[in-house]
Amino acid sequence: MDPSKLIFIAVLALFLVGPEKLPDYAARLGRFVRAARGMLDDAKDRVREELGPDFDEEEWRKLDPRQYDPRRIIRDALLEPPEPRRRETEPEADPLDDEPEPEPVVQRARRRTNLTAFDDEAT
Repeated sequence: MDPSKLIFIAVLALFLVGPEKLPDYAARLGRFVRAARGMLDDAKDRVREELGPDFDEEEWRKLDPRQYDPRRIIRDALLEPPEPRRRETEPEADPLDDEPEPEPVVQRARRRTNLTAFDDEAT
């Protein structure tokens, strides 16, 4: 944050809260920040304890998404030399092209000569 923004927030808080209550709210904010920092440190200690000696904070920093600048990623991709295209003198042979086409099978309709009787009383 820019220092001018912090000053603006402080002046705004002075007008909203008032000069009588401002020291009380500032003390509350300080306690909250200390408690949040303590919880974060406890969480880090617990992660270190559960992951064992293999835990390295530097490796976690490598995975921080804030370190990736999209402009740099695009610039690097554009400056990277293109992959050479493969030129083939013959197109790849399709293994299905060697098989002959199946011939259509024509079936004649069968006539029903022996019809079964229908029993309308059967269930």
